[in-house]
Amino acid sequence: MDYSNPAQCLGSLQNLPTDNPTERFSVLADIVAGLLTACPLPEQHLEVLEMARPLIDKTRARLPGLDGNEPLPPDSRHNDLLLKVIKFWRDFSRSYALVSARAAENGTLKDQRALLAQRRMCYAGKIVSEYYRAHRVLPADLWRQVHECFIAAEQDGIHSIRVSDTLNAVWKAQSALEAYISILLLDLANAFGRSGQEWTWICRWAERFSPYCTLSPNIEGRKPTTYGLDLGADHGLRPLGLLHKGSNPRYFDCNKLASQIQSVFAQFKQGVSPSSLGLGDDCGVEASARLLLSLYRPWGLASAGRRFPRRGSTGEVELCAEWLTIGFHIQGKLFEQPWGNNQRTMTSSLGYTHDELALHAFGERAAGVETELSRNGKRNFDHQHLEAERLGLVCEQWELLDQSVGGFRLQQRPHAERFSHHQLVGLRPHDGEYFLLGQVSWLMYREDGLLEAGIHVLPGLPRVIAARQSTESDIRREPYSQAFMIEASDVLQITASAILPEGWYKTNGIVEVFDAGLERRLRMTQLLLKGPNFEQVGFSELSEPL
Repeated sequence: MDYSNPAQCLGSLQNLPTDNPTERFSVLADIVAGLLTACPLPEQHLEVLEMARPLIDKTRARLPGLDGNEPLPPDSRHNDLLLKVIKFWRDFSRSYALVSARAAENGTLKDQRALLAQRRMCYAGKIVSEYYRAHRVLPADLWRQVHECFIAAEQDGIHSIRVSDTLNAVWKAQSALEAYISILLLDLANAFGRSGQEWTWICRWAERFSPYCTLSPNIEGRKPTTYGLDLGADHGLRPLGLLHKGSNPRYFDCNKLASQIQSVFAQFKQGVSPSSLGLGDDCGVEASARLLLSLYRPWGLASAGRRFPRRGSTGEVELCAEWLTIGFHIQGKLFEQPWGNNQRTMTSSLGYTHDELALHAFGERAAGVETELSRNGKRNFDHQHLEAERLGLVCEQWELLDQSVGGFRLQQRPHAERFSHHQLVGLRPHDGEYFLLGQVSWLMYREDGLLEAGIHVLPGLPRVIAARQSTESDIRREPYSQAFMIEASDVLQITASAILPEGWYKTNGIVEVFDAGLERRLRMTQLLLKGPNFEQVGFSELSEPL
């Protein structure tokens, strides 16, 4: 097929493969690359590009392995496809720039100059979004390329002119400035800490809220913590106080956006659906409110800085994510079903005791895997590591890059265990005496294949407890499951909480726990934290006996 001929390209767009999205994408990529090389007449070139836009949008959403739910390592089998997608967006953005330049030379398409600038800006932003979705560090000079698109539109005086864009879910129109602001908002959205679904929503919401932000050269009297933009730098928004003094920065005004987000929250309380507010048909109220709340400060309140400053550190951190492994390293032994008041071992629904299940799982019973203490009362981690290796409950070693009161930044060349966003993990620093609980805040692959991770430490010292959901019938009562308890602390300013398996939380639901030899009943009062493998809940104690 001759993809240098616009007429043949239009025919190919009408007869794309329908069953295989990867094959369909390859044809689209060949069309765009072919025309970019051939440089046909601007009018014909633009016609093909505009016809291809909705086809490309649908095809990209169906490509396998690029959904963003897990970080994509450079050696992944889907890496080649990611690089092809990134090249495609770059070619697409350059295609609109080429059409604009050739049209200016020929004196044609004068009424399409704003559209060409908006399209060029939009697809330059797609490159940034792809790197963030894959949890990959942005390459050098990418931000400068994005800035150049805006600078060109601004110099032509067309950056704020809105043009029709049917792919814009809410406004059905967008200017080059609004497209630019959408990209800047993405950079503020903690991309490396988002799942694929969350990132899809964030990209849509960035377009939804971008008209409420402005860029201004007037920075006089602005606070150093407000956002500013250096158009010559290789990064996005930064606090004005951190920008180079001679850079002539722009002030990023997001005050109206903060009011808009507050309005959305108010309408949520009145029962208005997310789809009616332009957030999307696939958005639920609870999930939308939780995600939008996490965006409120970076999008609407400028830079707040770090709550706890980081300090450089060295050493290693033991890290594990498997539920049973976390419990083993916290208490130094395998979780066991507690003995009830009737002095019988709790059994599973299959009729096995926990000891028998452990025998099935590990091939032998870990007889008396108790925590050994040295003479000074500290845990003997050497013995615990040997037991962990024997039972297949080993932690992975991560290199410590820096830390703060709130958590750690780690790196590792990934091994067997895979980690996901917001997941509960157990960890112990090289100089720590206790295993702690943490949550994965973000994950990012560097170009050299190293994986960086941010871990938020849950305040308080955890201990293992046994828990089960309360039922009215003793016959249908399930065996206990491993869970964790964190006591209240005035020093840490935390209330008591329980960390339960995912899916247990119900408003005013009851859980039965066996803790420190006592049977207790707890009423769940609040969902404090949630991840793919856990729920941290606040509770009140029920006085009535079991």
